[in-house]
Amino acid sequence: MTRFDTTHWSIVLRARGSADAARPALETLCRTYRPPVLAYIRGRGYPPEAAEDLAQAFFTRFLEHAYHADADPDRGRFRAFLLTALKRFLINSDMENHALKRGGGLHFDALSTNTSDIAMIDVRAAPDVEFERNWAMTILDTALRRLRAEAEQAGKLNLFEHVHEFLTERPDDAEYEQAANALGMRRNTLAVAVHRMRHRLRELVREEVAQTTLDRDQLDAELSGLHNVLGAAAQ
Repeated sequence: MTRFDTTHWSIVLRARGSADAARPALETLCRTYRPPVLAYIRGRGYPPEAAEDLAQAFFTRFLEHAYHADADPDRGRFRAFLLTALKRFLINSDMENHALKRGGGLHFDALSTNTSDIAMIDVRAAPDVEFERNWAMTILDTALRRLRAEAEQAGKLNLFEHVHEFLTERPDDAEYEQAANALGMRRNTLAVAVHRMRHRLRELVREEVAQTTLDRDQLDAELSGLHNVLGAAAQ
């Protein structure tokens, strides 16, 4: 069994035969893609509250109507499939309702909401661009949270809290010196620790991206796209 046998693509494909068993995994997948979906909807001009409702409705329908049954990994990336499904959903929603009223008489329990997602959305950007940017930021944020948990488990949470910003943006000499003094470490020792954390962060980012790829070629292509969006943070 390869590392790609447990990707979300495989979960999606297995769900065709046992939707109930795969639903928790699919819900996790939906939560992972919630920020880029919300960003795309906002980019289409919907106000924040309506965008929240539409995102909830889309993922609820994704699960209840088994959109994943039509997914074909041979045709490309999972998020490309998801974005196409989202575009069709919004077209149908506009045709049916012209505008979705708050709540729409429905209550969605499948996914939690987080209003902080709205703050990271640039409504001036092209919707597709914001979809990609928020996907990339979600991947990076997930990897950072995993790295923080590992640091806490290893008894190095204080170190992580002092240097986590150095992992995505190169600090200047003064910032390095200040962190080293606060931690009671030599500057060179701190630099080595930061280097190791950056390396581990890259590994975690790679693992997160691998969740929606089936083979190494797809993974490398996705990592290249992530790098283009995030720049130094993904290196």
